[in-house]
Amino acid sequence: MTDRREFLKRAGIAGTALAVMSGLPSSVLAVPPVSRRDIDRFESGVNKELMMDALNAAKAAGASFADARIGRFRQNFIVTREQQIINVVDTDTLGCGVRVLVDGCWGFAATRTLTKDSVVSAAREAAAIAKANRVARDRSVELAPAPAQPNATWKSSCKIDPFDVPLEQKVDLLLKANAEALKAPKVKFVNGVLFFIKQDRSYANTDGSVIEQTLVRSWPLLVATAVSDDHTDFQNRQNAEAAPMGRGWEYVLEADLVGNARKWGEEASQKLTAKPVDVGRYDLVLHPSNLWLTIHESIGHPLELDRAMGYEANYAGTSFVAPPEDKLGKLRYGPSMMNIQGDRSQEGAISTIGYDDDGVVPDDFLIIKEGMVNDYQTTREQAPWLKWWYDQQGRPTRSHGCSYADSWSSVQFQRMPNVSLLPGKEEKSYEDLIAATDKGIAIIGDGSFSIDQQRYNAQFGGQVFYEIKGGKIAGMLKDVAYQIRTPDFWNSMDMIGGKSSYRLGGSFFDGKGQPGQSNGVSHGCVPTRFRNVNVINTGRKA
Repeated sequence: MTDRREFLKRAGIAGTALAVMSGLPSSVLAVPPVSRRDIDRFESGVNKELMMDALNAAKAAGASFADARIGRFRQNFIVTREQQIINVVDTDTLGCGVRVLVDGCWGFAATRTLTKDSVVSAAREAAAIAKANRVARDRSVELAPAPAQPNATWKSSCKIDPFDVPLEQKVDLLLKANAEALKAPKVKFVNGVLFFIKQDRSYANTDGSVIEQTLVRSWPLLVATAVSDDHTDFQNRQNAEAAPMGRGWEYVLEADLVGNARKWGEEASQKLTAKPVDVGRYDLVLHPSNLWLTIHESIGHPLELDRAMGYEANYAGTSFVAPPEDKLGKLRYGPSMMNIQGDRSQEGAISTIGYDDDGVVPDDFLIIKEGMVNDYQTTREQAPWLKWWYDQQGRPTRSHGCSYADSWSSVQFQRMPNVSLLPGKEEKSYEDLIAATDKGIAIIGDGSFSIDQQRYNAQFGGQVFYEIKGGKIAGMLKDVAYQIRTPDFWNSMDMIGGKSSYRLGGSFFDGKGQPGQSNGVSHGCVPTRFRNVNVINTGRKA
């Protein structure tokens, strides 16, 4: 789910750059700047005291449970085109959100003013909203148990804070990378973009949890566009292998935009003269930089429990993996080698965090186990919906820690954790899978896609495509897209890479909910082969 139009309106990024971005969050707003006084109060440790004030007010207003979140959310985007700076966007918001549970109904309110009077007022307003919501209640909210986390802290794996890096240094890196890409034949346009997010998050609830967390996310993006001599064709190459990560400036340096830019530009040029693909069925060897998106759309989204239960039907859609009682332990999603893990623990992954926005320590869990549907993504509210299944499996009814809000001013709800295809037992590489394939196509990088609202029928593109003949690369192809029916596609998987070939891909801005929220999520996977998949030619004229 994306929000490109919203960012175009609010941030003014060039249209060419937008064409290669997955979209930017609605939280990029023209809001009043945070005052130095409020920042000083935030950094002085007043958060705990204010959160206790909010919780006490919520209990006094009749709440059986309440939590409060105070956060500072910063974003920095730098956009360049060739040797021009197109845009520099900085946002900084600070405030407190209070959620309360009264008579089995939720209420939420928020304030950007960090004073006792303001947070108490927000708590009382949230309680009033919860009471008003009783008229529309379809089921009373029951929370799965979760141990209190008093005085807990967590920080993401960031060695160099990108918000400490001077703007001039960031711009210099992008312009040098753009210049290198322009050295490739026929490359006429280059967009270089750096995205950074930093969140300082404080959380407390009436169970006794008090949690402080800091997360940093970085995404270096470069897109080279090559144009044919007669101007009848253009081809893009995005550096899809440099996935967004939950790391700092050190990751941007490791991505080596300058060192790789010319190669990406040359691949864009090669696509101009590449052979158009012949339609038909092929064995596909998908690089992790391509497969992550297929995992996200065809596994991650349909196994969100609120979606499977119909609560996202109005906006995000429903799921073919429903109802749970007909699918858990019964639906074969893929072969026995297929194990899909949900977690928020992988170092450097975007959805990784120490504690979710319910105050839960997330666990690692198998969504797909040996090819069978085994679980859904859950929060404290949702886990009791599957108590019958957990009892049957001899597992405790506990949240998997999938509660998240994209801002202090947004109410938390179920969002996707890292959802990953685990490596196979044998140590096979991307090259090994190609060598074992007689007639196929190897695909690197993610591209455009389309999928239905139940996540059953879909079509996916990529960045670069190579024809495989007799176990060897026979040349570059273009205009390739593969079509799938989700369970048929995953059951056609017959080879997967080993541990050393595991890579993270992901989305910086994945949308869900009304009002819309944006979540970052990673998907780890290995190179994988799928047999007899339908391929179409996207460039063919009618």
